[in-house]
Amino acid sequence: MSASDPRGTAASPATRLDLEAAAELEKKYDTEITFRPLRGATAVIVSTLLVALSVFHYYTAGFGILTEHWHKSIHLAAVLGLIFIMFPTRLDFPPKIGGVPVHDWVLALVIAAACFYLPIVFDELTFRIGMPNGWDILMGTVMIVLVLEATRRAMGWVLPAIVIVFILYGLFGNHLSGVLAHPGSSWEGFLSHVYLTQEGIFGIPVKVVATFVFHFVLFGVLATRMGLGQFFIDIASIIGGRYAGGPAKVAVLSSAMFGSISGSSIANTVTTGSLTIPAMKRIGYKPHFAGAVEAAASAGGQITPPIMGAAAFVMIEFLEISLTTLLIAAAIPAAMHFWGVFVQVHFEAKRLGLRGLEEHEIPRLWPTIRDGWPTVIPLVLLVAVIVQGYTPYYAAFAGITACIVVGFLNPRNRLTIKDLWDAFDLGSRYALAVGAAAAAVGIVVGVVTLTGAGFRIGFIVTQAAAQTAEVFRPVVEMLPPGFGSMEGLTLFVTLVFVALVCVAMGAGIPTTALYIVLAAIAAPAVQQLGVPPIAAHLFILYYGILADLTPPVCVSAYAAAGIAGSNPFRTGLTAFRLGMAKATVPFVFAYAPVMLVVVPDFTWGAFLFTVASCAIGVLVLGIGMTGYAFTHMGAASKAVLVVSSLLMISPSLPMTALGAGLAAPVLLLNWLRSRG
Repeated sequence: MSASDPRGTAASPATRLDLEAAAELEKKYDTEITFRPLRGATAVIVSTLLVALSVFHYYTAGFGILTEHWHKSIHLAAVLGLIFIMFPTRLDFPPKIGGVPVHDWVLALVIAAACFYLPIVFDELTFRIGMPNGWDILMGTVMIVLVLEATRRAMGWVLPAIVIVFILYGLFGNHLSGVLAHPGSSWEGFLSHVYLTQEGIFGIPVKVVATFVFHFVLFGVLATRMGLGQFFIDIASIIGGRYAGGPAKVAVLSSAMFGSISGSSIANTVTTGSLTIPAMKRIGYKPHFAGAVEAAASAGGQITPPIMGAAAFVMIEFLEISLTTLLIAAAIPAAMHFWGVFVQVHFEAKRLGLRGLEEHEIPRLWPTIRDGWPTVIPLVLLVAVIVQGYTPYYAAFAGITACIVVGFLNPRNRLTIKDLWDAFDLGSRYALAVGAAAAAVGIVVGVVTLTGAGFRIGFIVTQAAAQTAEVFRPVVEMLPPGFGSMEGLTLFVTLVFVALVCVAMGAGIPTTALYIVLAAIAAPAVQQLGVPPIAAHLFILYYGILADLTPPVCVSAYAAAGIAGSNPFRTGLTAFRLGMAKATVPFVFAYAPVMLVVVPDFTWGAFLFTVASCAIGVLVLGIGMTGYAFTHMGAASKAVLVVSSLLMISPSLPMTALGAGLAAPVLLLNWLRSRG
């Protein structure tokens, strides 16, 4: 083979990642990493601080986390202080030092002091919880105000506005009437609970980000830098590239694999999308569809083991379960999401008569394995450490260490010292916005524990659902056995209410922050109706992530539309349609938690039936949404298939049988028509 033959390397030119270009695209579409330009010594100092923050987390993960209150304070002081230095505001007036206004330097120092105050006086707090002194009140007030401002800078007004509403509720809830009324709180009592205890700002959200999330974000950055992302794309191209609509199938398969290490919808979209979207357009997919495929597939990153997203690590703390348990539970639902997208891109390609990738655009199998197998070692090691029962942060430490070792030793994709520095710098940058969000939603959690709002709101939701379901009692009583009950209808209405709230709130709040808020106020409503906690929390997580695909604020779809040159709103609507499995599967595991495996009443029979009926239902749904199976379909056939698919997805045997009975004649007729 000649040296000029591109197929002599693991990656062909058509599948070779440009990480620098992808990073620039991500900065353009992800407001959480849109930083102010820094100059001279300031840029060097800030980069050094970012790298030092990553080194701190890497070292403590392997050699021992500090005392909890010190570890969280160091993390939060660094994160919030860097936000004031790195994120611009409209009030960037002079004088400036290295491009940063002097007042922001002052705010960075003040917020750091407020963070360090707590561990310094920690031993004294036992004697004055509920009775803060003057310094406690001053530092607590400063902390709350600056946390809100840091969050606003990093991610906009929506989350701070919600936090302010909760603060007002915590202080003045005594002026309300009905279920939401509570005794209220003084400012001193509020500060004592939210700032001085572990129930508020320094609670579970910050703990999880400081001990779990940061480490896995850093692992994902390093794994991508040392070639694992490229290896995944090459493998996806080999598996699916040559078939009809090949680039779209590569997008789905590569996003499933790449998302398992990135845990970020936008990062996944811009990295793999920079290759797959132009390729999809080149073979004949319309621009909005090409962007939608990548956005829908990339939205699976936060639900795909072994990394998942930051919210997953918060979930294991809330539920007090192991990471292994959550990864097992999340595997089948994640597979259903990608299956749903894959089905639709396949039938869309068949409908349009699209080809796959050209032979010269597909990497060769042996060079790919030869060049890429070392990059899989860190991921295998990370999963192995998790399975053996070690802490998640120690597993991340093992994975990061393996990335560094393999990266420096692998002759075909060797890391440099600069690459390592840039990865540690970027890992900290990714952690800034989520760190601020964790502190902000900690205030919400504090209000919920102070007022009991979670159970109050849960009661309101379940009562409203029961009243709505009661309207349909005569219809339910007429149904044959197995086709519905009042309890099942009440649960369905409750889930719909919760899903709508998740999607609506997710339009302006990052997934992790949204999950924490809804876990406190919405999950109790679902659990009160008998849904296991892990199913209730995954339901909330799925619908929170679905907001990434739902207009008007569908960040993944907007990023994909920017690459595709398509209308963002149309791209978002198409992405939502492609991601319909993500909207239906949560109802399946809410009614049949056996899909999650890790439930007390698990049986293989129920599991296999639930998974098989769901997979076939998602297949039929994809055919109905696309309007093509063996040949083109009319509107009536599509409508019947969509309805029958929803019946088949149901874990009820009679409803599944009815759905199959409705779908079979339509598909048979379509096949006969295709045969002439």
